Amino acid sequence: MLEQFNKHAEDILNKIKVACADPNNTIDDLQQIFNKYFGVNSELKQKYTTKLKELNPEEKKILGQAINSLTKESESLIKERQKFLEEQKFLLSLEKEKIDITLEAKKMNHGSIHPINLVLYKIHDIFKQLGYTVIDGKEVETDLFNFEKLNIPKGHPAREMQDSFFIDEENLLRTHCTNATAHVLTEAKKNMPVRVVSTGNVYRKDDDDATHSHQFTQIDVVNLGQGITLANLKWTLEFFAKEMFGEKTQIRMRPSFFPFTEPSMEVDVTCVHCKGRGCAICKKTGWIEILGAGMLHPNVLELCGHDSKVIQGFAFGIGAERIAMLKYHVSDIRYFYNNDIRFLKQFKKF
Repeated sequence: MLEQFNKHAEDILNKIKVACADPNNTIDDLQQIFNKYFGVNSELKQKYTTKLKELNPEEKKILGQAINSLTKESESLIKERQKFLEEQKFLLSLEKEKIDITLEAKKMNHGSIHPINLVLYKIHDIFKQLGYTVIDGKEVETDLFNFEKLNIPKGHPAREMQDSFFIDEENLLRTHCTNATAHVLTEAKKNMPVRVVSTGNVYRKDDDDATHSHQFTQIDVVNLGQGITLANLKWTLEFFAKEMFGEKTQIRMRPSFFPFTEPSMEVDVTCVHCKGRGCAICKKTGWIEILGAGMLHPNVLELCGHDSKVIQGFAFGIGAERIAMLKYHVSDIRYFYNNDIRFLKQFKKF
């Protein structure tokens, strides 16, 4: 039986080698060929393995080893060929999926933050450092809070400074963010001190030109409490100017008039273009106006329910467009609202 097996084994091994050398045989084909000769129902199993029990121990040992040796050698040949085919398949897939790393990638259009928002975020960050709270105010406001509580009664000449869009006799589009100050002062009788920053759109019947717009963005800052003086206002203005325009920026305070503050002042900063040396932008003065400020008028405090002899405060209003024009060297306020991509993409964030 051993001689018969050896001839049969040699024939099987040759057929396995031929199958492995055939380039047309796939991985699955090779597995089927292996199962044909070494599977449960194969001739090898039926003719030799099942008859081992009929042999004496010595013959059983020799034949069993021969069967195992043939199976292992054949399996090794099959697996080696299958591994080769797997590698070829993988290399072929890489070739198909190859990426040319020298090929220029598609250019992606990144979004950008509007320059007015950039200014607002910066101003908010500055005042948050000082403990201020950022709030929103009403864009449609009553005459009471837009004017009367701010020491501008009906018929007062100061109303002519702010031509307004009235909706009806008692309601209008707010002309300044100071309306939020009136609300804060009225509601702050028991919550002292108060430090708030109000931001939003304001509306005035101005003719649009390079420096004026019927709608613009204003930031109103108010600090209310006991013992607040002009020195506190000056320090706050200096801190704001240095944080916004640079550490070497200086401020200049000039007397002015606002009905809701007394004393009132216009605040200038060192020209951001010439650094104070004098240029056409600052008209050779070295200074550029940026905001109006002052100590809260006693009448405003009284109208909002506070004892002006006990409670003091300061307030100032900042035009976001004004700051953006200075900071980004923009010559025409209308650029901010024309939605010109050529202009806006200069503020792209990467």
